[in-house]
Amino acid sequence: MKQNIRNILFSVLISSIFSIGGYAQIERVEPPFWWAGMNKSEIQVLFYGKNIADYQVSLQEEIPVTGIIKTENPNYLFVSVETEGVAPGMLHFDFQQKNGKKFTREYQLKSRRENSTTREGFNSSDVIYLLMPDRFANGNPDNDSVEGLADKLNREEKGGRHGGDIQGIINHLDYLEDLGVTAIWSTPLLEDNDPRYSYHTYAQSDVYKIDPRFGSNEDYKELSSELHKRDIKLVMDYVTNHWGTEHWMIKDLPTYDWVNQFPGYAQSNYRMETQFDPHRSPRDHKYCVEGWFVRTMPDLNQENPLVLNYLIQNAIWWIENANLDGFRVDTYSYNDKEGIAEWTKTIMEEYPNFNIVGEVWLHDQAQIAYWQKDSKIGAIQNYNTNLPSVMDFTLHNAVEEMFAEGGGWQRGVMKAYDNFVNDFLYPDINNLLVFLENHDTNRFNEIYDQNFKNYRLGLTLIATTRGIPQLYYGSEIGMRGNKEEGDGDIRRDFPGGWAGDKVNAFNPSERTKQQQEFHNFTKKILNWRKSAEVIHKGKLTQYIPENNVYVYFRTLGDKKVMVVLNNNEDEQVLDLKRFAEDLQQNTSGKEILSEKPINLNGELQIDAKTPMIIELN
Repeated sequence: MKQNIRNILFSVLISSIFSIGGYAQIERVEPPFWWAGMNKSEIQVLFYGKNIADYQVSLQEEIPVTGIIKTENPNYLFVSVETEGVAPGMLHFDFQQKNGKKFTREYQLKSRRENSTTREGFNSSDVIYLLMPDRFANGNPDNDSVEGLADKLNREEKGGRHGGDIQGIINHLDYLEDLGVTAIWSTPLLEDNDPRYSYHTYAQSDVYKIDPRFGSNEDYKELSSELHKRDIKLVMDYVTNHWGTEHWMIKDLPTYDWVNQFPGYAQSNYRMETQFDPHRSPRDHKYCVEGWFVRTMPDLNQENPLVLNYLIQNAIWWIENANLDGFRVDTYSYNDKEGIAEWTKTIMEEYPNFNIVGEVWLHDQAQIAYWQKDSKIGAIQNYNTNLPSVMDFTLHNAVEEMFAEGGGWQRGVMKAYDNFVNDFLYPDINNLLVFLENHDTNRFNEIYDQNFKNYRLGLTLIATTRGIPQLYYGSEIGMRGNKEEGDGDIRRDFPGGWAGDKVNAFNPSERTKQQQEFHNFTKKILNWRKSAEVIHKGKLTQYIPENNVYVYFRTLGDKKVMVVLNNNEDEQVLDLKRFAEDLQQNTSGKEILSEKPINLNGELQIDAKTPMIIELN
């Protein structure tokens, strides 16, 4: 009898929820909320629930419903609403079936942040620190493994989850500020429920939710707030090209063509050249753009207007909600060209001072430059990506080799010179991301066997040339990692990020002598760069390397810096008459790294394998 009464009461409760709030009918609403006063004033709200398409939808408020889209899957409704002129507050969506059943769902329009349209994205005044949260620091061991998410903590496995999280980053912001970092790019933090190798989070299963093993949406907003208190910017790693097979929408596709199908699976040929090759075969182009990156990452179809709008809204939602300063976009050049250009254009119209850097992993400057906004090369094919920044992979290719080579016609530091010769191809050379390494490449200090002198040369180059330097976590303490041993090896745990680590490299008193040597140099050059406007904006003038010595100048108004990189195993003496047009009447300067005065009359002596940064008096 008691059990029957309980069943009756439970049925009444469920009926009440159904008739009053309607939440039992709707499993998901995306975006979860929006903002009044947006440039993108028409919002397309996705309602998901069992046979939700059987309902008619209207708004209680006198606000235009500009469109209702039902797909072949009855579990989806896409409802477009025009919010221009609408004040912040609650909207009320009424859902009604023909049989009379109805319910109401509230939807919030929030007030925008005061800095929404004036926020300044990352730029050439910044140094970006790239970290992998799972491998940086574990601030909250309680979320190492989470019920409902398949991949559990396994720090013994290189490809396993190691437990790093958002709290771990927050705990070490003082370390990053002291190092001289002015922006953080974290690899993705959104939920990835792959059963294995989910730590990298590029196969996302919910793009409105921080992975609980990293923390919560509120934790991410706290990270943003704490960074901004220190004048450090936050760059989100955004993935437009693909999701993971565990994404809730992939398991119940809104439309068959939400993802690219052949039918079913076909892998990308990774030949991004087919995006602009005038002689390409249609098949090759199709397999590049529509092929899946890997079997566990279904390729999103940005030609589908519903998909494209979903991605646009999701990106804007994260910028506004988490107060972001920029995006790094994964596999940018694998997307549908027109779709990704529209995605980028819409975001930049909403946030004119924002910045977005695209991963365009090509090995030719003309092919990379094609993808930067207002490229004359792209214009040949009447194409403009609207993408402000791209990654300088050709410079990365050069730094992987040049410091181990002697001089020659195309050897040693001549490779740096040759790289910058082609800068005429880029519309905006100051908005190129320059780097020694990242989470997909061999570690610089692995290639050069932790040779500190080569690290000094490499870091000096990317810190003083044109563009935006990016440092990969652990470089500043000489971390190694061999790509040939798998991605896990180039993504090792930062020592000291976990309780019980034998060495805590966050703490100066616990660093090894070698770690401290790397750290001291990195800190000195990054902190000097913060206020070196001549490096941020100055004209670059380079001289053809002689005897494997590379000299260039940065000039801004009456400020001038001379950079010298001696890539030889012995001391070199430079005849300064060769640089008279840049030195002009300057006869002295201060060398930043050694903090010593420099006489610029006659000759300049430079030690073996040594960089010099000379501020001219």
